Amino acid sequence: MTASYGSVLLPVEATTATEALREADRRMYARKNSDSRSSAGRQSADVLLRILSERSPALGVHLDEVTALCDAVAERLGMPEADRSPLLQAASLHDVGKAAIPDAILNKPGPLNDDEWAFMRRHTLIGERILSAAPALSRAAKLVRWSHERFDGKGYPDKLASSVIPLASRIIAVCDAYDAMVSERPYKPPAEPAAARAELRRCAGAQFDPEVVEVFCTVLEERERRADRSEAQDLPA
Repeated sequence: MTASYGSVLLPVEATTATEALREADRRMYARKNSDSRSSAGRQSADVLLRILSERSPALGVHLDEVTALCDAVAERLGMPEADRSPLLQAASLHDVGKAAIPDAILNKPGPLNDDEWAFMRRHTLIGERILSAAPALSRAAKLVRWSHERFDGKGYPDKLASSVIPLASRIIAVCDAYDAMVSERPYKPPAEPAAARAELRRCAGAQFDPEVVEVFCTVLEERERRADRSEAQDLPA
């Protein structure tokens, strides 16, 4: 027996009960349809996520945050459910290849040297190979491979550019970069959200898809405004 559910974070994702119920209902049916079509994929993904979380709890938190951000951007872009499901699989597993990267490189407090960067850049190819072992994750595997391509064609591993990069991979690139900037890492303190958004906009058109960046920033800014309004309403008169 299985169960599907839909959840909404108040007041960040909705401001009224009616809006919240409508969105929770939509998400419940989307999850139900996804579960029925790709239960094998979900089981495979859950196993891999458990491995990553056991190795690095911080990495598990990062993957959860990136997946939630990708879901919000995909919704705003009106991405069809058939494309959204592999996007969310790939978002939740885009760093699975880092399981093969030595801790000395992953947790190095200073900048990586050229050899270490070359090793690190292999993680998208390793991730693709791992996910390709599960047929139900084959589409997600390709999205993971291209999650570090750049809009200007200077990314890796295939130097794809512009719209040749799948939209889902372009979304993951933006959400991954933002969460990396606002999270504490061994080599840097967390950036302020506004500074991280400014950096995304600065790199739009070069590293990132400009349209995805603007949609992403709009989603975040709307959430911040909702949170501010909620805090104002909670203040004593």
